[in-house]
Amino acid sequence: MSAASDFCHQPVLLSQTIEYLAIRSDGIYIDCTLGGGGHSAAILAHLGPGGRLIALDRDADALQAGGKLLETVKSPAAWQTAAGNFSDLDEILGKMDIKAVDGILADLGVSSWQIDQADRGFSYGQEGPLDMRMNRDSGPTAADIVNSRSEADLIRILRDYGEERYAGRIAAAIVDYRSHQPFRTTTELADLVIRAMPGQARRENQHPARRTFQAIRIEVNQELASLGQLLATGPHLLRNGGRMCVITFHSLEDRLVKECFRSLENPCICPRDFPVCTCGRKPLGKVLTRRAAVADPAEQKNNPRSHSARLRCFERRTD
Repeated sequence: MSAASDFCHQPVLLSQTIEYLAIRSDGIYIDCTLGGGGHSAAILAHLGPGGRLIALDRDADALQAGGKLLETVKSPAAWQTAAGNFSDLDEILGKMDIKAVDGILADLGVSSWQIDQADRGFSYGQEGPLDMRMNRDSGPTAADIVNSRSEADLIRILRDYGEERYAGRIAAAIVDYRSHQPFRTTTELADLVIRAMPGQARRENQHPARRTFQAIRIEVNQELASLGQLLATGPHLLRNGGRMCVITFHSLEDRLVKECFRSLENPCICPRDFPVCTCGRKPLGKVLTRRAAVADPAEQKNNPRSHSARLRCFERRTD
């Protein structure tokens, strides 16, 4: 059995996502993060003969597994999967001669399947190569990052992307360790992080290396930069009445999404004391989630991964 055939991912906030997308049976919808295919399958099931679904992913295993799930959905709509980074969404759609869509979804979480596969290098709890790439065919690995970046840059990564308060201690320990031998495995890095932390930090409810692994994964995959590009282009690809939904799993992502959607709704940069707007910037639409949608108690119990999930939705309005 192939790794992709084992790909299993329970989609978070599924009912809320479908509700906010307000799917038109003849619409064009983009799932920017196919993963195991759960969200895509639900979207496809709501589409009729004139509808179309395009599901993207950087991970070859996800494309294979998600595509197999979509094959089981009974829907008259057209659908396709495509390899690509959602940061290039405008370019991808341009090649398909698609100028506007009715809905865009991006679930920014790393699937439990990816974490559970030791050879992917995402997990601090299993030994495997220190990789962490979503696309294993390109880009630097996590090992490349920790073995080559300066101490100052490592501190920046851990603080900015992991919000790690012991970033200095951990970065110094990494530099000292690699002066003797390079990092090769996930457990080498996880064990070092534990040793670098003070005693009280090791007794936290979460694993001491969790924030470090998150930060390095974000750097490896340029996740925040990709999200920023998606937010800069995605809303403008919506047709009038189209909606964009983004599911985040940590505060850095959620803050970017919230601030972007708010600025699209209220882009005016005039001083507050100006009696009328003179900057001429017009709203692109409205935010539908004043407060992020979260999982209900039942979902949180059945899917612990949903605890930190936040869903925000923006609707384009040009009338």
